[in-house]
Amino acid sequence: MTNEVNMEVKAIAKTVRIAPRKIRLVLDLVRGKDVEEAEAILKFMPNYGAEVAAKVLKSAVANAVNNHQLTESRLYVKACYADEGQTMKRYRARAKGSAAPIMKRTSHVTFVVAER
Repeated sequence: MTNEVNMEVKAIAKTVRIAPRKIRLVLDLVRGKDVEEAEAILKFMPNYGAEVAAKVLKSAVANAVNNHQLTESRLYVKACYADEGQTMKRYRARAKGSAAPIMKRTSHVTFVVAER
């Protein structure tokens, strides 16, 4: 019965230490692709965001296969997005006793996979 309905399975990585703006560039390349193709794209990208995205994608696929008995070869990336997490605020000393803020941004990365 569950195979007749398009089942979506997701995985979320919270508070990843990368700015959402940087990881969104990576996620835009794999959205809508088959899982095998998306993994290949992420494997050969030089960005740190690609490593994070690959881990979350792998987790989503594992959730689909192990928890919901979906076929790995039929899975595709239905949605992937990065929301803004907490921002760590730090300060750097500047001239004349002043300070400049440093915003260390974090992301919540989400992958949704489904069967074709």
